Amino acid sequence: MSPHPNKPHRLDQVFHSYDAPVYFVTFCTAGRKPILANEAVHAAFRNYAKKAEPRGIAVGRYVIMLDHIHCFIRMAPSHTLGTTVRMMKRALTKSIQEPMPHWQPGFFDHLLRHSESYAEKWHYVLQNPVRAGLVERARDWMFQGEVVSIQF
Repeated sequence: MSPHPNKPHRLDQVFHSYDAPVYFVTFCTAGRKPILANEAVHAAFRNYAKKAEPRGIAVGRYVIMLDHIHCFIRMAPSHTLGTTVRMMKRALTKSIQEPMPHWQPGFFDHLLRHSESYAEKWHYVLQNPVRAGLVERARDWMFQGEVVSIQF
């Protein structure tokens, strides 16, 4: 008998077929204030990501827009996504020169299930600055990149 009789059997198989999951995460500024796309925030974001890696948090590709951030995160099982995003927001707050509050409560996340999903989400996110009219070519947006190569 299954220890969780109401849980579909296929979920056990799917969950165990993954290593650490990869999340597509988006979090926004309070009131959608355009306070993020600058060198100070970009440097703070990269610094947080580099310091988090030895602790088991991999921040992969990212795009920092004026009022929100998209990024891909993979974590060791000992971490939670909520705590990771909260710590990231806290690290970025120190670089923001605007009055508080800086952040909308919470964040949006999507668990990626396969490499095509990662590529599809990345292509969409990479084009955000073009769709917003900030640059003509995605590669010209200064506030995007990859900290750790997350392999699927």
